[in-house]
Amino acid sequence: MQTANLLVVLLALSAAAYLMAHGRSVALARPLGGIRHLHSLPFFYGMRASIWCALPAIVLLALWLMFDEPVISMVLLDGLPASHQPSSAADYNLLLNSIENLASGALSKDGADPVLLSAAEKLSNLRNTGQLLVTAVVLSLGTLGLGWGWVKVSPQLRARQQVERVFKSLLLACACVAILTTLGILLSVLFESLRFFQAIPVTDFLFGTEWSPQMAIRPDQIGSSGSFGAIPLFVGTLLISMIAMIVAVPVGLMSALYLAEYASPRFRGLAKPALEILAGIPTVVYGFFAALTVAPFLREAGEGMGLTVSSESALAAGLVMGVMIIPFVSSLADDVINAVPQSMRDGSLGLGATKSETIKQVIFPAALPGIVGGVLLAVSRAIGETMIVVMAAGLAAQMTVNPLETVTTVTVQIVTLLVGDQEFDSPKTLAAFALGLMLFLVTLVLNFIALRVVKKYREQYD
Repeated sequence: MQTANLLVVLLALSAAAYLMAHGRSVALARPLGGIRHLHSLPFFYGMRASIWCALPAIVLLALWLMFDEPVISMVLLDGLPASHQPSSAADYNLLLNSIENLASGALSKDGADPVLLSAAEKLSNLRNTGQLLVTAVVLSLGTLGLGWGWVKVSPQLRARQQVERVFKSLLLACACVAILTTLGILLSVLFESLRFFQAIPVTDFLFGTEWSPQMAIRPDQIGSSGSFGAIPLFVGTLLISMIAMIVAVPVGLMSALYLAEYASPRFRGLAKPALEILAGIPTVVYGFFAALTVAPFLREAGEGMGLTVSSESALAAGLVMGVMIIPFVSSLADDVINAVPQSMRDGSLGLGATKSETIKQVIFPAALPGIVGGVLLAVSRAIGETMIVVMAAGLAAQMTVNPLETVTTVTVQIVTLLVGDQEFDSPKTLAAFALGLMLFLVTLVLNFIALRVVKKYREQYD
């Protein structure tokens, strides 16, 4: 039975277990005078039986899916003669792909190696046997769980505590997924970065002022030895992010103040969703807008004022990125301002302050920690943006603070270094992981600071 069909059958068994245990608990409670004489509500008896039916079977099925293919591959290759044993990881993958294609019919069996044909037949048999075995075991386990959940129903059974314990464990597992995912990302980037730093000194990477990652990949090839100074990339990233925040922070804060304090409920109900639509526009659309509209406009305006503006400039990318980030700043600031207790507004107005004075001297200072947290989150969003910079700011790694010139950012160089067929033993490719590590650490620190500031605000004004 296919995995999807098996899950459907397990779901049906689980539903049957719920109904049977629920009905049994009600039947047991009837002679006692009603469900108030049960330790738990019938719902929890049904949920307990449903969990016993589904959870062990699903865990077994998940373990089987994780280890099924590796075990079959190991058994399959152990049965091959010595002449067909792979000598490297590449040969291993190629051999398995050949056997897989023969078994599925993607490759014609005419003229194929008899050893591989025998292995393909064995592969099909192993998979069919394994599928039958896991189907029988999973359905048997589900049936046993159904019976156990039904038999153990009694008025004294602490079903609610058991069900809540299971759900608490599931919630803890879900919370751990985010932590483990972050840890996995960090370790995967860290290991490749360490390989890069074995070839390029950390000081050259962090403090070098020239970025030219092109390297000769063969001894007889004429090419650059490569320069991996990341300072121009950091400068370009900070320049574009600063321009974006100069646009996003004032506009976002002023719009949030107006919507929270001055706008009528009807206008707020229309304007706030319309403003947040900007957050749902794909970044590639912003990139097109920056490259086809904003950049030519800035170039023509610069020519009219006697300035030389590059066709791809940090100013064009920063302005459009700032427009994209406005909803982040505005929405977070609006929520923080609305969270300020109404009693603080009433007290200020009652002492004779005007509305503008109340906003400046009471509401804004009270909301400032939360606003700062939102701005830091927006900065993290700006630092990690890629598509707008690729399409509007260019690829030139120049160490300049002139917003009218072409610059590049860390994210753009990561994309550039990993596009196409790459040799992952080359410092050129490994440099992308070092850049990714730096970007990860910077955004992680900013997010941590923002969350700490927001947490402090909530503790103070809840």
